Amino acid sequence: MSGVAASLSRRKLLLIIALCIIIGTSSIVYLYYAIILPAYPRREVKPVIAILRIEGAILSSDVTSIYVEQIREALMNDSVRAVVLVIDSPGGEVTQIEHIYLELLELKKVKPLVASAVKALSGAYYIAVASDYIYALPSSPVGNIGVIAQWSPAQPLSEQALETGVYKISGTSRLSFPIEVKVILDNFVSAVKLGRGDRLKLSDVELRRAKVYSGVEAVSLGLVDEVGSPQKAVEKAASMANLTEYEVADLSRGALSTLQIIKEGLNGTQLAWSTLDLQLLNKINPPPAVYYLYLPPEKLEANTPQNRSENEFKGTAVIGGGNRSVLIDMSHGNRITGLELEILVWELVKRSMTAEFINDWRELREKLRNSTALIIALPMISYSREEIEDVKHFVEDGGILILLYDPATEYSRTPELVKVINSIANAFRMSFASGYLYSEERYYGIYRNIYVTEFVDNILTRGISSLLFFTATYIRSDGQGIAWPPTSAYSSQSERPGKYPVITFSKDNGTVIAIGDMTFLTEPYCYLEDNYNLITNLADYIASGGS
Repeated sequence: MSGVAASLSRRKLLLIIALCIIIGTSSIVYLYYAIILPAYPRREVKPVIAILRIEGAILSSDVTSIYVEQIREALMNDSVRAVVLVIDSPGGEVTQIEHIYLELLELKKVKPLVASAVKALSGAYYIAVASDYIYALPSSPVGNIGVIAQWSPAQPLSEQALETGVYKISGTSRLSFPIEVKVILDNFVSAVKLGRGDRLKLSDVELRRAKVYSGVEAVSLGLVDEVGSPQKAVEKAASMANLTEYEVADLSRGALSTLQIIKEGLNGTQLAWSTLDLQLLNKINPPPAVYYLYLPPEKLEANTPQNRSENEFKGTAVIGGGNRSVLIDMSHGNRITGLELEILVWELVKRSMTAEFINDWRELREKLRNSTALIIALPMISYSREEIEDVKHFVEDGGILILLYDPATEYSRTPELVKVINSIANAFRMSFASGYLYSEERYYGIYRNIYVTEFVDNILTRGISSLLFFTATYIRSDGQGIAWPPTSAYSSQSERPGKYPVITFSKDNGTVIAIGDMTFLTEPYCYLEDNYNLITNLADYIASGGS
């Protein structure tokens, strides 16, 4: 019994100790909350206005993921009552911009969102229109609502590396690419109209011109709400959140080191956006690629996809076995590879003609005497007086001269080289214009793919009701035009609408034909509208000897 009594005594002792601990702890907690804590003033947590900085070109998912993480932090953090976007960017790759924009729309459903535009160009403005209210500095560049798209160059076929579908490498067809670009631009314009609503004072046509406006202009046009500093944007966000006392927290600071790693990984492309050009973009996002991005004109020239050689033909290349010949001049650094004239040459061969690509003018001069036509396309070296006289004599003796030019840089390198083809065209009272034609009313995919719909009755235009030219110029002449786009088409040089002939035809002292586009001659563009009819009409006329 003594053992049992001792065990009970120990249990009672342990119970008493446990009760003492519980009572003591409760007493301490009570003393803290009832006496000690009230003796000290409590610091209230103030609501927060969060700053989110969008800076530099947005070209990779790594950069986008940082911005998205910050947006979601602002969305989920209850202490954040409103957000201010401070935007200093030229835009970026389409999917990255759209991702950020859609995340911001979700944020705006819950909390006020105000933008402060230091620079908000192209995709950066796309991001800005997600906001409830936009501020800009007086001279802030704003707008540039548009798209830059790069088509994938032709890939060499290989039996070592196999693809399983015709569009596996390119991703899309050349014919549908302009239409897809138009759809992407439509999305941009729709986002602007949705975000700005009744405040917007620009029409669809004006929005699509991709102009850059100053902050003051942007306010007057409804692209921006007010001229003001980032601090004004903070005050506006606080007002929209009904806050009189608040703190400002910069969400971007925590991501600066990560952004720097990404900048270095992209070889500086996240640094000053003025260093960007199409070649660098090609490395980051291989074509086909589409951007909501502002680039200055000098940054827009890409490497020529075909790697054209100024003197690809060494000597003479003869195609066909007919008795009558068409000469193609290659002696003036002409920027054609033969692919541009492949369809036309085939139509000539079908008509028992022979096409000769000649790299030496002396040889060409000798052959002119017995030739039906001479094609001069995209020359890079001006014609001398003696060479011009050679051509004049050829035309006066009944020969047909065909002059072809294209203002696209992959053909002409620079628009200024129009003076080279004019060294021969001017001798026949014709002159190719600088710049290009465009339409804001009817076009194929983008504004400079124009329809040609007005014609005079001519052997070249018979059976034709509509042509489609791609980045074409017009030809000045003395009433010798035979085909025009609608009079609503503009010249990029004059910035005026007018009646601009893209094909001229002269029978004064011989036949001279001038055409302001080359793309329509090539596949697949030759199959659009009545383009192929124009090629066959031209081949018929040459084969007939101009009769």
